Amino acid sequence: MSSSCFTDLAQQYIDGEWRPGTGSWDIIDFNPYDDEKLASITIATADEVDQAYRAAARAQKQWAATNPYARRAVFEKALRLIEEREAEISDAIIAELGGTRLKAAFELHLAKEFLREAVHLALAPEGRIIPSPVDGKENRVYRVPVGVVGVISPFNFPFLLSIKSVAPALALGNAVVLKPHQNTPIVGGSLVAKLFEDAGLPGGLLNVVITDIAEIGDAFIEHPVPKVISFTGSDAVGRHVATVCARLFKRSVLELGGNSALVVLDDADLDYAVDAAVFSRYVHQGQVCMAANRVLVDRAVADEFTEKFVAKVRTLKTGDPRDPETVIGPVINSSQADAVSGVVEQALAEGATALVRGGRTDNLVEPSVLTDVPADSALLRQEVFGPVAFLVPFDGEEEAVRLVNDTPYGLSGAVHTGNIERGVAFAKQIDTGMFHVNDGTVHDEPIVPFGGEKHSGIGRLNGDTMLDSFTTTKWISVQHGRSGFPF
Repeated sequence: MSSSCFTDLAQQYIDGEWRPGTGSWDIIDFNPYDDEKLASITIATADEVDQAYRAAARAQKQWAATNPYARRAVFEKALRLIEEREAEISDAIIAELGGTRLKAAFELHLAKEFLREAVHLALAPEGRIIPSPVDGKENRVYRVPVGVVGVISPFNFPFLLSIKSVAPALALGNAVVLKPHQNTPIVGGSLVAKLFEDAGLPGGLLNVVITDIAEIGDAFIEHPVPKVISFTGSDAVGRHVATVCARLFKRSVLELGGNSALVVLDDADLDYAVDAAVFSRYVHQGQVCMAANRVLVDRAVADEFTEKFVAKVRTLKTGDPRDPETVIGPVINSSQADAVSGVVEQALAEGATALVRGGRTDNLVEPSVLTDVPADSALLRQEVFGPVAFLVPFDGEEEAVRLVNDTPYGLSGAVHTGNIERGVAFAKQIDTGMFHVNDGTVHDEPIVPFGGEKHSGIGRLNGDTMLDSFTTTKWISVQHGRSGFPF
């Protein structure tokens, strides 16, 4: 994607119009690999957030009344546009967030799958007629849009994770205001708006405000118009979003962080388990909520697994994400690079052993593999958003279950075993929203419920669960004949 394309999209999109923000400062959009300035975007103020929500509220009623067959045509067109612009969007992902070509292809594949599901979702709401104990009464239960949805998307998969909430909410008859992460304002925000504008979505139904909480505070989530806030990000911010929403009787859908474990039992196919573990830990530099922070290995096979795991990690090429051979690109910014380096230094200070200790050049952080991390270390219980793997041996399944669950998070995970039913029995004991047998930890499919337990979130996305997230039910009763009243 050319630099001029970034410049063209460096605006707010409110009520069907592209316009600059009126804030007193700019968000500077940098390429995390080479620090190239991609765009300068004057931020939106709280007043512009209000304008976006008011525009959404005005547009939503007519959209909800639009025939769902007509609504779904927008998503069919958006899907075709992604296919036509795939190379351009891929370049934008590489430039703005340092995604490798492999990662960009992975993100675009999933985005298309979720748009295909949105096409079907437009026709999904169904009403019911429920019996009544009252003679002559007909109880109708309608499935209706909530109205306006506020979406806050993250920096790691910004195109996919914006579309993942935006498209279903729109398909179900809602309007949306989207706030992308300030590190990915184009791919997570303006590019999504442009896609739907070109697909024929009427103005006002999707608004994008590029701003920062330093400017607007809680205005985005406190505004009286949105009935649902869909947030993807850290558990710390998610806790705040949930608190504000609860106070204001809003619904929140929270897809938060994780500290997933990939478990290798004593009968696993070790070569396959190594491939799954390396991908699960290092995909997109480890900046994935489902990434396998911890790799737990039965002590009976730990030496052999460790040797193979370390050997494979040493083959991972770190460098320019535009190079098709690159597996590890830059992390999103220098603060994140500092944090990842700090994790390695803290672990070593606590007595861990570095089997691989990657270096750092600016935002390029090479992969590290650590073992002997003390069992009481906080590092084993927190989310590490970077290319650092902790290898942890265990003795038997009972200890493995205890270790996997010994974290405040509960998003994803995986177990490798030669016995599928042994794996399923193991998975049932883990306190997560998702768990995979003989596979990696990083999965997302458009019709399977996605979400976590504990600090990893509230609610689910994907498939039929979108109905629970972005619609509500309304009971309308009809009395045929006359009711009797006691007075």
